[in-house]
Amino acid sequence: MDSLVRLNVDLHCHSTVSDGVLSPTEVATRAAGNGVQVWSLTDHDEVGGQQEAARVARELGMTYIPGIEISVTWAEHTLHIVGLGIDPENAAMNAGLKRIRDDREQRARVMSDKLAEFGIMNAYEGALKYADNPNLLSRTHFARYIVETGHCKNMQEVFDKYLADGKPAYIAGDWASLEEAINWINHAGGIAVIAHPGRYKYSRSEFATLYKTFKLMGGRGIEVVTGSHTVDQFHQYAHIARQYGFLASCGSDFHSPSESSMDLGKLPPLPSGLTPVWEELIKS
Repeated sequence: MDSLVRLNVDLHCHSTVSDGVLSPTEVATRAAGNGVQVWSLTDHDEVGGQQEAARVARELGMTYIPGIEISVTWAEHTLHIVGLGIDPENAAMNAGLKRIRDDREQRARVMSDKLAEFGIMNAYEGALKYADNPNLLSRTHFARYIVETGHCKNMQEVFDKYLADGKPAYIAGDWASLEEAINWINHAGGIAVIAHPGRYKYSRSEFATLYKTFKLMGGRGIEVVTGSHTVDQFHQYAHIARQYGFLASCGSDFHSPSESSMDLGKLPPLPSGLTPVWEELIKS
């Protein structure tokens, strides 16, 4: 177990298949160059990059774990669930993911109309320049366009002013339910993991309900060390993992060399006393 804990592991990142700026090949190459030994590409609601990612990862000597990040609505907020060790060809999961993607284009058009009310014109067309497919349009693509046009200085300002949950141009997606996402992942042979819990604006009691519900539905892991967490949060969510018996995961949540707060493979180790999710995934 100790040797598995000491591995350089990154189980959360994105490519151009969703809202990253590098192709799956380029993300794999960057990960390997940064010393990653166990890697997963976890694009939003899309497994189209999995075959390429797996092939290149193995060519570069990394252990590859197929992954996905599924958009969920829970307690009236958006929540992300990462699936690790999935079968990317699983029919039930892919049918569910297609339903989510089909909603993205309509959501994007409504978001564009909202942004126009604040003088940010043609945001749909502008965001589309950063996406491979209108069914994959996300807030990140809009944020890149808004920074490009000079309405905000950086991505964080865009979310703080317009696109974060509760802000004036935020439009909720018709995402999966928590139970659906967990079932898709489990039926695809994977492990469901709560992504970057420190980002969610739930109350203490809502978080407690989330963890209990997630576990009862078959969820098994939680991200402890991520690019979205502070050092204090590493220890906070390590405590949650111990309290609920969750497997502990880690991932940079890398999207871009210039945008991401943490680069691939630069994560600190998990706090002590945790069971790493990759221990089970590599063993299996």
